[in-house]
Amino acid sequence: DVNVPVGTIFSVLKKPKTSKKISVKDFLQEGKKQVAAGYIIYGSSTIYVLTVGKGVDAFTLDPHVNEFYVSQTNIQIPEKARMYSVNQGNFFEFPLALQEYIRWCEQKDPKTGRPYSLRYVGSMVADLHRSLFKGGLFIYSQAKNAPEGKLRLMYECNPMAYIIEQAGGLATDGRKSILTIKPKSIHQKSPIFIGSSEIITDITSTGKTLKDNNLRVLKDGCILNSQACLLISKKKAANLRPFLNSLI
Repeated sequence: DVNVPVGTIFSVLKKPKTSKKISVKDFLQEGKKQVAAGYIIYGSSTIYVLTVGKGVDAFTLDPHVNEFYVSQTNIQIPEKARMYSVNQGNFFEFPLALQEYIRWCEQKDPKTGRPYSLRYVGSMVADLHRSLFKGGLFIYSQAKNAPEGKLRLMYECNPMAYIIEQAGGLATDGRKSILTIKPKSIHQKSPIFIGSSEIITDITSTGKTLKDNNLRVLKDGCILNSQACLLISKKKAANLRPFLNSLI
């Protein structure tokens, strides 16, 4: 209705040799066992992005002859990025460490190229297609109202993670690689942080706890709890822990 670019995502898995008849269990394989994955994005042009485990290629539809032609080969996602995609309306539903990371992205700092640009279409295919070519981070986190996230592991997270990692990026649920998660059901949900390798490494290190009681060490030396944020050196953090605990 609103003409936003949308897409179709697919994944291909091998049928287990031990299985004689196809069953649901045959599909419950880790994402790293995919043999192919791709998506088609429908926008100002129709583009088919595909990996068969040997890099990522793109094909563009010529509507005059109804054929796809090779348009990009061996696509590599930029290692560094200054863009991120997240539904900012869920900000206060996100885990505390993610809230602080987003605040960090918004702060001005010429040395790190901040503030980063927020670009959010609301379509996973559209947002990740941009990130694939321009670099960036796509976030769909767990939240208070969605503790397991909302995207489906088997047919959204896994194929997109396979594509992005084949292009040199990374994909994680915040703790481990998306492609190593053993699914328990076809419609299982998962949080996902996916995109350029450097920015994914940054965000996965942001949530490391100082010790407990919701205290977190952020990358700029900020020690955070639910009510206070002090810019101090990490060496002094231990001495201030009793004070910060009293604020919780």
